[in-house]
Order: sequence, then structure tokens, then C-alpha cells
Amino acid sequence: MANVQKTFALILGIVLLLVGILGFFPNGIVSETGYFTVNMYQSILHVIAGLCGIYAGTKGEGQGYNAIIGWIGIALGILGFIPVAKDLLLQYLNIQTSITVLHLVIGVVCLGVYYGVSKN
Repeated sequence: MANVQKTFALILGIVLLLVGILGFFPNGIVSETGYFTVNMYQSILHVIAGLCGIYAGTKGEGQGYNAIIGWIGIALGILGFIPVAKDLLLQYLNIQTSITVLHLVIGVVCLGVYYGVSKN
């Protein structure tokens, strides 16, 4: 367990980058018409977050990335259940309930890694 933080950040970064790229193409999973609906803005944010995760996992500080993504996921998940915020997230980022739940899960897992795994 030499550096679980950096490894987790790298894997999450790769997944977010792939999700971001996939969001630009029509498909049944992650797209404007997929199960997880995204729009161009959300795909761009996923690409940026993915590139940051790849950097954090290879050269940077993995634990900082895990904390930031974790708290962003929790915040987006909570906001996704508040009526006015939910409407704004849907309008601007096309975040629907399935993505809100996914954000909460990712947030909890990231914070679990951040707080639960040795930072050495």
C-alpha cells in the first residue's frame, strides 16, 4: 500500500477522462440521450477533472485530488436533491437523478479513500 492515494487518483482520473470523451459521442450510457445524461459542458468538466486526476496520480498529490473530488461529489449530490439547485443543475449541466446518486457514491468513495487510507 505504498501509495494508494495516488493510484486511486490515477484510476479515477482515467475513468473521468474516458467518461468525458465518451460524453461527446452518441451512445446509450453517457451522452445527451444515454442512461447517464450529460451535455457538452459536463463532458468538458469530466475531461478537465480526469486530466487533473492523471496528473495527481503520476506527479502530484493524490490525496488532495481525492479530497477535492470527494467533496465536489458530495456537494453535487446534495444539491441534486434540493429543488431550486436541482433545476439549475439540470438546466446548465443536464444533471439528472441518476447522475446525482452517482456523484454521491463517488464522493463517499473518494472521501473514504482520503480519510481512511494512509497518506504515506
